[in-house]
Amino acid sequence: MTVVRPVALLLTTLLVLSGCSLLQQKPVPLYQLDSGSAVTPTKDNGVTVLVGPISVADYLRQQHLLQRQADGSLIATPDARWASGLANDIDQQMLRQLAWRLDSQRLVLAPAAPGFSADAQVMLTITRLDSGPTQPAVLEAQWRLLDRRGQLRDSRLIRLEEPHSGPLAEQVKAQSALLQRLAAELATAIEPVAAATEPTPEAPRKKAPVAKAKPQEPAAAGPKIPVAEPIKIDTEVFRF
Repeated sequence: MTVVRPVALLLTTLLVLSGCSLLQQKPVPLYQLDSGSAVTPTKDNGVTVLVGPISVADYLRQQHLLQRQADGSLIATPDARWASGLANDIDQQMLRQLAWRLDSQRLVLAPAAPGFSADAQVMLTITRLDSGPTQPAVLEAQWRLLDRRGQLRDSRLIRLEEPHSGPLAEQVKAQSALLQRLAAELATAIEPVAAATEPTPEAPRKKAPVAKAKPQEPAAAGPKIPVAEPIKIDTEVFRF
Protein backbone atom coordinates (compact mmCIF):
# COMPACT_ATOMS: atom_id res chain seq x y z
CA MET A 1 0.00 0.00 0.00
CA THR A 2 1.41 3.40 -1.07
CA VAL A 3 1.09 6.30 1.32
CA VAL A 4 1.11 9.78 -0.14
CA ARG A 5 2.33 12.39 2.27
CA PRO A 6 0.48 15.73 2.40
CA VAL A 7 3.59 17.74 1.46
CA ALA A 8 4.21 15.70 -1.66
CA LEU A 9 0.57 15.92 -2.65
CA LEU A 10 0.61 19.72 -2.25
CA LEU A 11 3.72 20.09 -4.41
CA THR A 12 2.23 17.91 -7.12
CA THR A 13 -0.95 19.95 -7.14
CA LEU A 14 0.98 23.22 -7.44
CA LEU A 15 3.06 21.89 -10.34
CA VAL A 16 -0.03 20.74 -12.19
CA LEU A 17 -1.77 24.08 -11.69
CA SER A 18 1.26 26.10 -12.77
CA GLY A 19 1.64 23.93 -15.85
CA CYS A 20 -1.97 24.49 -16.81
CA SER A 21 -1.56 28.23 -16.26
CA LEU A 22 1.47 28.34 -18.55
CA LEU A 23 -0.37 26.43 -21.23
CA GLN A 24 -3.29 28.82 -21.04
CA GLN A 25 -1.14 31.98 -21.36
CA LYS A 26 -0.97 33.34 -24.88
CA PRO A 27 2.15 35.01 -26.25
CA VAL A 28 1.91 38.80 -26.40
CA PRO A 29 1.91 40.00 -30.04
CA LEU A 30 4.54 42.59 -30.97
CA TYR A 31 3.93 45.29 -33.57
CA GLN A 32 6.13 47.47 -35.77
CA LEU A 33 5.35 50.33 -38.12
CA ASP A 34 5.20 49.35 -41.78
CA SER A 35 7.48 50.99 -44.36
CA GLY A 36 5.04 50.33 -47.19
CA SER A 37 6.63 50.17 -50.63
CA ALA A 38 9.80 52.03 -49.64
CA VAL A 39 12.97 50.60 -51.19
CA THR A 40 16.63 51.26 -50.50
CA PRO A 41 17.89 54.19 -52.61
CA THR A 42 20.70 53.66 -55.08
CA LYS A 43 22.25 57.10 -55.45
CA ASP A 44 25.47 57.67 -53.53
CA ASN A 45 25.68 61.28 -54.72
CA GLY A 46 22.17 62.42 -53.87
CA VAL A 47 21.24 65.30 -51.61
CA THR A 48 22.63 65.33 -48.08
CA VAL A 49 19.97 65.75 -45.40
CA LEU A 50 20.20 65.80 -41.62
CA VAL A 51 17.01 64.21 -40.27
CA GLY A 52 16.21 65.40 -36.78
CA PRO A 53 16.15 65.95 -34.00
CA ILE A 54 12.81 64.10 -34.00
CA SER A 55 10.86 64.76 -30.81
CA VAL A 56 7.79 62.76 -29.81
CA ALA A 57 5.24 63.31 -27.05
CA ASP A 58 5.99 61.51 -23.80
CA TYR A 59 2.92 59.29 -24.03
CA LEU A 60 4.26 57.80 -27.27
CA ARG A 61 7.18 56.30 -25.38
CA GLN A 62 4.94 53.68 -23.77
CA GLN A 63 5.79 50.05 -24.55
CA HIS A 64 2.10 49.08 -24.73
CA LEU A 65 -0.13 50.12 -27.58
CA LEU A 66 -2.48 52.87 -26.51
CA GLN A 67 -6.11 52.96 -27.55
CA ARG A 68 -7.94 56.26 -28.02
CA GLN A 69 -11.46 56.13 -26.59
CA ALA A 70 -14.55 58.00 -27.74
CA ASP A 71 -14.20 60.45 -24.84
CA GLY A 72 -10.61 61.25 -25.83
CA SER A 73 -8.92 59.21 -23.09
CA LEU A 74 -6.14 56.70 -23.75
CA ILE A 75 -6.05 53.12 -22.42
CA ALA A 76 -2.99 50.87 -22.58
CA THR A 77 -3.60 47.49 -24.23
CA PRO A 78 -2.11 44.81 -21.94
CA ASP A 79 -1.95 42.12 -24.63
CA ALA A 80 -0.11 44.11 -27.35
CA ARG A 81 3.24 45.85 -27.39
CA TRP A 82 5.60 47.66 -29.70
CA ALA A 83 8.50 45.46 -30.71
CA SER A 84 11.20 48.12 -30.40
CA GLY A 85 9.33 51.12 -29.07
CA LEU A 86 7.19 53.52 -31.09
CA ALA A 87 9.66 56.44 -30.81
CA ASN A 88 12.46 54.32 -32.25
CA ASP A 89 10.16 53.08 -35.02
CA ILE A 90 9.29 56.66 -35.97
CA ASP A 91 12.99 57.59 -36.28
CA GLN A 92 13.80 54.65 -38.51
CA GLN A 93 10.70 54.94 -40.68
CA MET A 94 11.18 58.66 -41.31
CA LEU A 95 14.81 58.06 -42.29
CA ARG A 96 13.89 55.20 -44.64
CA GLN A 97 10.91 57.01 -46.16
CA LEU A 98 12.81 60.23 -46.85
CA ALA A 99 15.83 58.40 -48.26
CA TRP A 100 13.57 56.50 -50.65
CA ARG A 101 11.59 59.53 -51.76
CA LEU A 102 14.71 61.70 -52.21
CA ASP A 103 16.57 58.77 -53.80
CA SER A 104 19.66 59.39 -51.72
CA GLN A 105 21.67 57.36 -49.24
CA ARG A 106 23.21 60.52 -47.80
CA LEU A 107 20.66 60.95 -45.04
CA VAL A 108 21.71 60.86 -41.40
CA LEU A 109 19.74 60.88 -38.16
CA ALA A 110 20.67 63.66 -35.75
CA PRO A 111 23.01 64.11 -34.05
CA ALA A 112 25.44 63.89 -36.95
CA ALA A 113 29.15 63.21 -36.71
CA PRO A 114 31.45 66.25 -36.48
CA GLY A 115 32.17 67.72 -39.88
CA PHE A 116 28.94 66.48 -41.47
CA SER A 117 27.69 69.09 -43.94
CA ALA A 118 24.03 68.89 -44.98
CA ASP A 119 22.22 70.51 -47.88
CA ALA A 120 19.14 70.71 -45.65
CA GLN A 121 18.00 69.81 -42.15
CA VAL A 122 14.50 68.85 -41.07
CA MET A 123 13.51 69.19 -37.41
CA LEU A 124 10.33 67.28 -36.56
CA THR A 125 8.05 67.32 -33.51
CA ILE A 126 5.25 64.75 -33.27
CA THR A 127 2.66 65.60 -30.63
CA ARG A 128 0.12 62.91 -31.48
CA LEU A 129 0.07 59.51 -33.18
CA ASP A 130 -2.64 57.13 -32.00
CA SER A 131 -5.90 55.42 -32.85
CA GLY A 132 -8.68 53.40 -31.22
CA PRO A 133 -11.16 50.64 -31.96
CA THR A 134 -13.67 53.21 -33.22
CA GLN A 135 -11.35 56.20 -33.61
CA PRO A 136 -9.32 56.88 -36.78
CA ALA A 137 -5.55 57.06 -36.71
CA VAL A 138 -4.49 60.68 -36.20
CA LEU A 139 -1.06 62.29 -36.58
CA GLU A 140 -0.30 65.83 -35.46
CA ALA A 141 3.16 67.27 -36.03
CA GLN A 142 5.25 70.32 -36.83
CA TRP A 143 8.34 70.53 -38.96
CA ARG A 144 11.00 73.18 -39.43
CA LEU A 145 13.22 73.11 -42.49
CA LEU A 146 16.68 74.71 -42.52
CA ASP A 147 18.99 75.30 -45.49
CA ARG A 148 22.73 74.62 -45.62
CA ARG A 149 23.46 77.90 -43.84
CA GLY A 150 21.10 77.05 -40.98
CA GLN A 151 18.51 79.60 -42.09
CA LEU A 152 14.83 78.73 -41.54
CA ARG A 153 13.20 78.14 -44.93
CA ASP A 154 9.89 76.48 -44.01
CA SER A 155 7.78 75.80 -40.93
CA ARG A 156 4.46 73.99 -40.94
CA LEU A 157 1.86 72.52 -38.62
CA ILE A 158 0.16 69.41 -39.98
CA ARG A 159 -2.72 67.14 -38.99
CA LEU A 160 -3.48 63.91 -40.86
CA GLU A 161 -6.17 61.24 -40.40
CA GLU A 162 -6.40 57.68 -41.69
CA PRO A 163 -9.44 55.39 -41.29
CA HIS A 164 -9.17 51.69 -40.39
CA SER A 165 -11.45 48.71 -39.77
CA GLY A 166 -10.82 48.30 -36.02
CA PRO A 167 -8.36 45.47 -35.20
CA LEU A 168 -4.95 46.38 -33.77
CA ALA A 169 -3.11 45.22 -36.86
CA GLU A 170 -5.23 47.52 -39.01
CA GLN A 171 -4.64 50.40 -36.62
CA VAL A 172 -0.87 49.95 -36.84
CA LYS A 173 -1.16 49.87 -40.63
CA ALA A 174 -3.13 53.11 -40.56
CA GLN A 175 -0.55 54.81 -38.32
CA SER A 176 2.18 53.63 -40.70
CA ALA A 177 0.29 55.17 -43.61
CA LEU A 178 0.17 58.50 -41.77
CA LEU A 179 3.96 58.55 -41.36
CA GLN A 180 4.35 57.71 -45.04
CA ARG A 181 2.12 60.65 -46.00
CA LEU A 182 4.08 62.93 -43.68
CA ALA A 183 7.37 61.82 -45.27
CA ALA A 184 5.94 62.46 -48.75
CA GLU A 185 5.06 66.06 -47.86
CA LEU A 186 8.43 66.57 -46.18
CA ALA A 187 10.34 65.27 -49.20
CA THR A 188 8.44 67.69 -51.45
CA ALA A 189 9.44 70.58 -49.18
CA ILE A 190 13.07 69.46 -48.84
CA GLU A 191 13.86 69.09 -52.55
CA PRO A 192 13.95 72.78 -53.57
CA VAL A 193 15.83 73.77 -50.40
CA ALA A 194 18.48 71.07 -50.81
CA ALA A 195 18.89 71.77 -54.53
CA ALA A 196 19.27 75.53 -54.15
CA THR A 197 22.81 76.68 -54.88
CA GLU A 198 24.49 78.84 -52.33
CA PRO A 199 24.78 82.42 -53.62
CA THR A 200 28.31 83.40 -54.55
CA PRO A 201 29.45 86.36 -52.48
CA GLU A 202 30.05 89.45 -54.59
CA ALA A 203 33.62 90.61 -54.90
CA PRO A 204 34.14 93.93 -53.17
CA ARG A 205 33.97 96.72 -55.68
CA LYS A 206 37.13 98.73 -56.14
CA LYS A 207 36.75 102.36 -55.40
CA ALA A 208 37.46 104.63 -58.29
CA PRO A 209 40.71 106.43 -57.68
CA VAL A 210 40.17 109.98 -56.64
CA ALA A 211 41.94 112.31 -59.00
CA LYS A 212 44.33 114.47 -57.08
CA ALA A 213 43.96 118.11 -57.72
CA LYS A 214 46.88 119.33 -59.73
CA PRO A 215 48.68 122.23 -58.19
CA GLN A 216 47.72 125.34 -59.97
CA GLU A 217 50.46 126.56 -62.22
CA PRO A 218 51.39 130.13 -61.78
CA ALA A 219 49.77 132.32 -64.29
CA ALA A 220 51.91 133.11 -67.31
CA ALA A 221 53.93 136.17 -66.66
CA GLY A 222 52.51 139.12 -68.54
CA PRO A 223 54.27 142.35 -69.32
CA LYS A 224 55.66 143.82 -66.22
CA ILE A 225 54.42 147.19 -65.28
CA PRO A 226 57.37 149.39 -64.54
CA VAL A 227 57.52 150.77 -61.10
CA ALA A 228 58.12 154.39 -60.79
CA GLU A 229 61.34 155.13 -59.01
CA PRO A 230 62.03 158.59 -57.84
CA ILE A 231 65.35 160.12 -58.82
CA LYS A 232 66.74 162.47 -56.29
CA ILE A 233 67.82 165.47 -58.18
CA ASP A 234 67.02 168.99 -57.82
CA THR A 235 63.75 168.32 -59.51
CA GLU A 236 61.87 165.12 -58.96
CA VAL A 237 61.48 163.38 -62.28
CA PHE A 238 59.56 160.12 -62.50
CA ARG A 239 61.01 157.76 -65.09
CA PHE A 240 59.06 154.83 -66.54
